[in-house]
Amino acid sequence: MAKEPSDDDLFTTGDGSDESLEDISWEDISGEGDKKKAGAGATDELKKPAEFTELKKTGVVAAPNNLDFILDIPLEVTVELGRTTMPIYDLLQLGRGSIIELNKMAGEPLEILVNQKLIAKGEVVVVNEKFGIRLTDVISPKERIEKLG
Repeated sequence: MAKEPSDDDLFTTGDGSDESLEDISWEDISGEGDKKKAGAGATDELKKPAEFTELKKTGVVAAPNNLDFILDIPLEVTVELGRTTMPIYDLLQLGRGSIIELNKMAGEPLEILVNQKLIAKGEVVVVNEKFGIRLTDVISPKERIEKLG
């Protein structure tokens, strides 16, 4: 069975010599010993202020008005029928045939959300045996931008 190495065991340094952990000082590791050997001249060099080149003013380059690169970004579209809150006890009692009462009245427009932001309202329609939404009110682009902020 192999013996686990301990901190007191010898190890080989990068130059091939064997040293004990007790023989290594923090100055050897951090490089502080090198700074002391260099003398006071090295500390004077460290105190010099940094020099930077002067920045030149250039005209602002307008980006092309090309939105093609964002047209393939997927967005989450949600049509909200209504909402409600209920205690956990009532939630646990739900079963097949249970009815959950929502906060919207029958015939009231449904909200269409894109990435959880309201963009339109509409009514339910059936198209080729599938549900759809006919938009009845679309929020203006200005209002949509204001809601993003």
